Amino acid sequence: MAYRKDSIFKNVDWWTILLYVLLVICGWFSICGASYDYGDPNFFDFGLRSGKQLVWIGCSFGLASLILALDYRFFDTYAYLIFGILLLLLFATIFNPNEIKGSKSWIVLGPISIQPAEFAKFGTALALAKFMGEYTYSLSNRRHLIATIAIILIPMFLIIMQKETGSALVYLSFFLMLYREGMPGVILFTGICAVVYFIVGIRFSIVPMGDGITPWGEFAVLSLIIMLTAGLVWVNCKPGRKLALIILAVGISGIILGVLFSFFVIPFNMVYMLLVMTGVLFITMVVYFLRERVYSYLYISIFVIGSVVFLFSTDYVFSNVLEPHQKVRIEVLLGMKDDPSGAGYNVNQSKIAIGSGGLVGKGFLNGTQTKLKYVPEQDTDFIFCTVGEEQGFFGSSAVLLLFLALIIRLIVLAERQPTRFARVYGYSVMSIFFFHLFINVGMVLGLTPVIGIPLPFFSYGGSSLWGFTILLFVFLRIDAARYGNAGQ
Repeated sequence: MAYRKDSIFKNVDWWTILLYVLLVICGWFSICGASYDYGDPNFFDFGLRSGKQLVWIGCSFGLASLILALDYRFFDTYAYLIFGILLLLLFATIFNPNEIKGSKSWIVLGPISIQPAEFAKFGTALALAKFMGEYTYSLSNRRHLIATIAIILIPMFLIIMQKETGSALVYLSFFLMLYREGMPGVILFTGICAVVYFIVGIRFSIVPMGDGITPWGEFAVLSLIIMLTAGLVWVNCKPGRKLALIILAVGISGIILGVLFSFFVIPFNMVYMLLVMTGVLFITMVVYFLRERVYSYLYISIFVIGSVVFLFSTDYVFSNVLEPHQKVRIEVLLGMKDDPSGAGYNVNQSKIAIGSGGLVGKGFLNGTQTKLKYVPEQDTDFIFCTVGEEQGFFGSSAVLLLFLALIIRLIVLAERQPTRFARVYGYSVMSIFFFHLFINVGMVLGLTPVIGIPLPFFSYGGSSLWGFTILLFVFLRIDAARYGNAGQ
């Protein structure tokens, strides 16, 4: 069936475009409120951030129109080429002699600064969609799974080399898409365990138990590893459920006896006792694998030893790999350190700004925290505190509802795609938007670490706005072709 040239405008999802336009407009007014000073010429002066953002918005609308005018097959055909070019840009940026706020992630072209990491998200999403869209692809195939994870980790590693840890962490959002596409639940389970190990291990590593010797952090995590291992054996090794009960009984009994002995007889560091227990557990899993030839035992043994190694490597990473400001931010977030005038200053001031807005806010341009510049980066990473102060609880809720509507709409669009290529790309887009929204709003409210990632369509900057626009409209162009060769 032949389609007319104007069919692209009939098939494109106008509801998503409407949400995009509303968010961009709300974002511009928020930037006006965050950056405007009384006495400035006007909002449209190109010397002001509000005026510059208008230029970026105009370019973004033009960019969106250009993407919709392209043949949808362009993105499938050149996915790997686009990904390769963006990887080269990320690699070249590592050697950038110009640093902006300690980061080498920016390419300076005269008066314009471009951040390739913002565009690499779209390239990575395309490469994943292309690779996973192959007819023979299967996540249960180890080679395919390793290659998929490599596509995610390579740009992530290059961005870390640019000293942009926050932008690099965004690439973890692709694992949400992988879970939708059939990624084994054990991988998601392992990721959750890693987060728990890190938080508990770091937060309570310096807190001693009642015996005055054993650190609470290592004790809690090693005990948890034993309990989780028993649960994994119970769930994944049906013939070995008796073994799971033995592990659980021996583990609990050993921990209780160790605590009683250390507290009331001779104090000793119970971490060594738990290490011996996990070592015996590891050997037991290996023996059962060799005897039963059931690969679940092998995977569980890897989980045990990997968990222990991860626990004791977190302290090294925390002390030697993270930048000092990142370390302090995590300490403040976890309540290990109170630094209201230092690392915790941004978060404390953003909470004050949001709280002062009340239910209905102070009104456009009437935010005192904003006008007096109490919150650093208030028109970029902390733009949401401007929304909270000027528009209050109702305004903030309205903005969050707009984002929620966009995310739900993206899920609906992704689910209706006839090809895996389109569905994978759609879920990648949704995952990236969700991660940015969750982390950005969370760090403004003090619920997540301050890692410096923008709020889509709100934070000031051309690279961010263009990156999100390309990401979204490429999906809208692919979606518009779901009925056939629309707009060719």
